[in-house]
Amino acid sequence: MNSKHLFALLSRTLTFAAVLSLAACGGSGALDGVIGGTGIKGPVNNATVAAHAINAGATGQRIGTTASNAGGNFNVSIGSCSGPVMLQMSGGTDTNEATGTMMSMAGADVMTAALPNVAAGAVVTGVHMTPVTSMAQKIAQHLSGWMTEANVAAANAALGAYFMVSDILHVPPMNQLVAGTGSGATQDSINYGMTLAAVSRYAASQAMNQSSAMVTALMNDASDGVMDGMMGSMDNSKPMPSTAGTGGLASAMSDFLGLNMNMSGATAAEMVALMEQLRALNGMLQ
Repeated sequence: MNSKHLFALLSRTLTFAAVLSLAACGGSGALDGVIGGTGIKGPVNNATVAAHAINAGATGQRIGTTASNAGGNFNVSIGSCSGPVMLQMSGGTDTNEATGTMMSMAGADVMTAALPNVAAGAVVTGVHMTPVTSMAQKIAQHLSGWMTEANVAAANAALGAYFMVSDILHVPPMNQLVAGTGSGATQDSINYGMTLAAVSRYAASQAMNQSSAMVTALMNDASDGVMDGMMGSMDNSKPMPSTAGTGGLASAMSDFLGLNMNMSGATAAEMVALMEQLRALNGMLQ
């Protein structure tokens, strides 16, 4: 299913989905839901993680906040809230996968992840917040009806199909900064980790000072459902190349495989299918 079909399908289900998407937040404190996970663009250390209720598809009240640790891990309490939830990560530092240098997230940049539905009082674990979940959240935000449960689920699935990752929220990306992590990793995990490395590598190839700016550019590019550079811009408002989210990322991935920074042991043969898909899809999100 291409992005145009995705947008049309979701528009037809808007009324029903909007009703389901209303997040309920009680004030009694009888329930104490928690969302735990990891921010990864390289593990994001000491970032602010905020959880927001999603009400009728729109970003609602902040329902919890915490900080990530050195490994990017976080646990944010959300009280008795239920329904769709958006996580947002800002600030902090990460080790850039492509260069090995420590980088700060720019003040205007964030990473996000949207969860389709969280039950009241649930303890949700293993959530990953990445550039890919950020792109998916941006797509859902711009669909008709905004971030309804149906839109969030469909946008997450579309980005998963695009980068060949079965579940962008819960599959752990392979860590390219740790030697040998590609050995025994699932193809899902390898694809996810190499996609994140490609984002950093592409930022470096475009002489971007902070790779978090590339995340923001890709989020904006994805917002209309097509990775074609039309909605994104680079540092200093330079136009985004039309192939940034397609052949650009595929070439960056290929380049990264030959760098010493690729400590995982992942090989070009393991990445052929994903690189070929990125070049063939012409930016159309399935």
